[in-house]
Amino acid sequence: MMGKRRGNGEGAIYQRESDGLWCTSVDLGIINGKRKRKVIYGQTRKEVANKLKDLHRDQSAGLQLTSEQLTIKDFLEQWLEQTVKRQNRPRTYQKYAADVKHHLIPAIGKVLLSKLTPDHVQAMLNGIADTGRAARTVSNVRAVLRKSLNPALRRGYVLRNVATLVDAPRTTTFSIQPLDQAQARKLLNAVTGHRLEALYRVALSLGMRRGEICGLRWQDIDLAAATLTINGSLQRFNGKLHWTAPKTISSVRTIALPPILLDALRAHKARQDQERADADDWEESGYVFVSQRGTPLEPDNVVRHFKSVLRKAELPERVRFHDLRHSCATLLITQGIHLSVIKDILGHAQISTTADVYGHVFLETQRQATATLDALFGPSEGQAPESNQPIQAVPLLHNDKSGDNEGMDAGKQQSPTLE
Repeated sequence: MMGKRRGNGEGAIYQRESDGLWCTSVDLGIINGKRKRKVIYGQTRKEVANKLKDLHRDQSAGLQLTSEQLTIKDFLEQWLEQTVKRQNRPRTYQKYAADVKHHLIPAIGKVLLSKLTPDHVQAMLNGIADTGRAARTVSNVRAVLRKSLNPALRRGYVLRNVATLVDAPRTTTFSIQPLDQAQARKLLNAVTGHRLEALYRVALSLGMRRGEICGLRWQDIDLAAATLTINGSLQRFNGKLHWTAPKTISSVRTIALPPILLDALRAHKARQDQERADADDWEESGYVFVSQRGTPLEPDNVVRHFKSVLRKAELPERVRFHDLRHSCATLLITQGIHLSVIKDILGHAQISTTADVYGHVFLETQRQATATLDALFGPSEGQAPESNQPIQAVPLLHNDKSGDNEGMDAGKQQSPTLE
């Protein structure tokens, strides 16, 4: 049975005799070599007419109507396989896949991609928070959804990225717990003579990340030239240890080895050669820091050993292994090394990253330096000073172009001397 005469642009709206539903069929054109049509249903003619207007509006905005029946679950699984796995590091893929599996799909997986709203996202985030998860976890889940919806927006699957319309929860960042010079000495004294002594010296003197240290190979060290090149890291994913290329170009760097660290690495190599000769089941891996059988060190085992060293040295157990990297940076700053040099040693892409992380330390060093100048322009001879507090002289930090090249002769970078 035909309904009333259709309005302009509404298409052929009619009522089916079988169930009384109103419907219309819309030609979507040729898609992937085949002509596609879309059928719209409704309880009334007006409902179908309104849906048809929405469809025409979406067509005008470039929305891909064939994706309208795509659920969040199907979309995210497709995004992981076709985008993340091809463009990101395996460990990143593993983290994203875990958030998708454990948080996104259970909460909003059945929602149609085209129907996802900020309310859906907010309810999901609130639900995760209500289970007692940390604010950082909630923020990471939102970030994964936001990243996935960006290509969906570019391809016209959605009209807006609803994840950007929901505020991220406030997260508490880890407070940096760098060791001062005295604490660094206590740590090194606690590992003196241990087979991994050189590992801690590398962490403190070069500020390398845990994965970079575990992934360091003998081919990356030139003992004759006293240089060390960082061009990868060792990470565990998919149940196995993998050597992976660095995340950014800036992470690839060559650092000059100071004499004490160079001697420590030579002694470490001699010890390892002896272990290899004495072992019955040695497995050659080529890594600098290995187990007593020659296999690569598990990054998590390094952390466990570090905690035992902290206890032995009577240092705060809240200190993380990554704080050794922060310790290197702060020791460099307090020795007056320019921030640009520290950036290159740590492998930061931008000096602004270094300044953001260590700005408070750098500011304090600058304050001491300007206090030295202040003393030079103090009261005239015979005039009593306003304060009896002594001012200690410290090296003046250089912020001009000449300072950028200090300690960089022959392209080599400075690192702190801990003894």
